[in-house]
Amino acid sequence: MVRALLIALALILTGVALPASGNRSPPVFHQAVEIETLVNRAADLLEERGPAAFAEFRRKGGGWRYGDVYLFVVDMRGVVLFNAAHPNREGRDLLHERDADGKTFHQAFIDTVSQFGSGWVDYMFPRPGQSVPTVKWSYVCATHVAGAEALIGAGVYVE
Repeated sequence: MVRALLIALALILTGVALPASGNRSPPVFHQAVEIETLVNRAADLLEERGPAAFAEFRRKGGGWRYGDVYLFVVDMRGVVLFNAAHPNREGRDLLHERDADGKTFHQAFIDTVSQFGSGWVDYMFPRPGQSVPTVKWSYVCATHVAGAEALIGAGVYVE
């Protein structure tokens, strides 16, 4: 929580905005802080418990998954290790998957984590239970799963 608040405060004080693509607006401040806090807490738990944390992350009503917000974990090669809302994606190499605008968003996740350790990525993705893509911003941060480098993230739909 403190880390997310410090990052948000630094962004505000320096006048730096979250990166945007085109006319896509980033999540509002309270949403950004909420998602960053969730992901950072989940990264800590994942480092502590390893893949055993996935069952807790998947459970609705457990504090890790609510509304359209859910966690996902991807290794640094682009293989989805965990996705609470789309378990059919698990085990798949999605490094080159493109969104509706042609963006290779898993590569963008990996690039963000590799360059900065954490950050926000915008892309088009359907809400859980829907098939039409909409603008989504996900916060991703570096973590480890059973000793292997990975990233964990969650996002918010802004449309």
